[in-house]
Amino acid sequence: MAAVTIIKLTGQNHRDIDNVAGQIKTICDNGGISLRGPIPLPTRHIVVPVRKSPDGEGVETYDHWELRVHKRLLEMDITSGKGESALRQVTRIPIPDTVSIELSMRSVN
Repeated sequence: MAAVTIIKLTGQNHRDIDNVAGQIKTICDNGGISLRGPIPLPTRHIVVPVRKSPDGEGVETYDHWELRVHKRLLEMDITSGKGESALRQVTRIPIPDTVSIELSMRSVN
């Protein structure tokens, strides 16, 4: 039975995300698994304006703090036992604390 595994990587540091995506791509290339990606998804910018003066007196000046959330999407086609062993290797990759990984599978008819 054929299946597609969707791997979604999110994090604040794009270098760590690209490093993990490169490791997944290497595993798929060595195992002969077809891989689509890494597809860069739009970066989410979260801007928080904070007032500089704590007591509310004086001129209204603000600091703008920004958080960027980077995302990558990878899709692995799993059709045989080689694909399952490659998926096991992907789950054993050391992932930094700044990167979160989400795995989802769907069957292909």
